Amino acid sequence: MSDSTNNTDPLSPEQLIHKYQNGIWRYLRVLGCEASLAEDITQETFLKVIKKGFEQYNDAATAGYLRKVAYNLFISVQRREGKNIVTNEVERLDASWDKWAGADNGDTLLGMLRECLEGLTERARSALELRFRKEQTRAAIANHLQITEDGAKNLMQRAKKQLRDCVDHKNQAELN
Repeated sequence: MSDSTNNTDPLSPEQLIHKYQNGIWRYLRVLGCEASLAEDITQETFLKVIKKGFEQYNDAATAGYLRKVAYNLFISVQRREGKNIVTNEVERLDASWDKWAGADNGDTLLGMLRECLEGLTERARSALELRFRKEQTRAAIANHLQITEDGAKNLMQRAKKQLRDCVDHKNQAELN
C-alpha cells in the first residue's frame, strides 16, 4: 500500500472531502455504524473540521484527526440514543485500521478483495452476494442455490477463508 505521509500542501475543503470521505465512512461502518448514519456523520465530520479549521501536517495525521472527530460524533449519537459503546478498544481498532486501510483509506485493500472475488466460483460469489449485499438468510441462500442450509454455511465459510487467504497473500506481496 502506498504511504503518502509526507504531503505538506494544505488541501482545499473540496480536496479534503474527496480524499478522505470514503475512508471516514468505511471507518464508521467498522465501528458498527449503520450506512445512512455513517453518511450523516461523515458529512458532519467534514462540516465540523472545515468550519473549525485545522493544521494539515501530513496524510496520516489528517486521516487520524478526521477519524477521531467522526468517532466522537458517533459516540455522541449513540449516547443520545441510550446505546452503550465499548470504547477501550479504540486504540487497537485504529492500529488495525492503519495497518489494513493505510493512507489510501482502504482503496488498495478493496481492489485486492475485488480481484480475489473474481477467483471464487460463481456459486460462492452468488452465496456471498446474497448474504452480504442482499442480506438474505442462510435458508434463503440455500433455497436459491438448491442446497441444504449446512451446505450454504460451509460454502460461505470456505469462500470467506479463500478471500481472506487471497487478500493476505496479495497484501504480503505488495509489502515485500
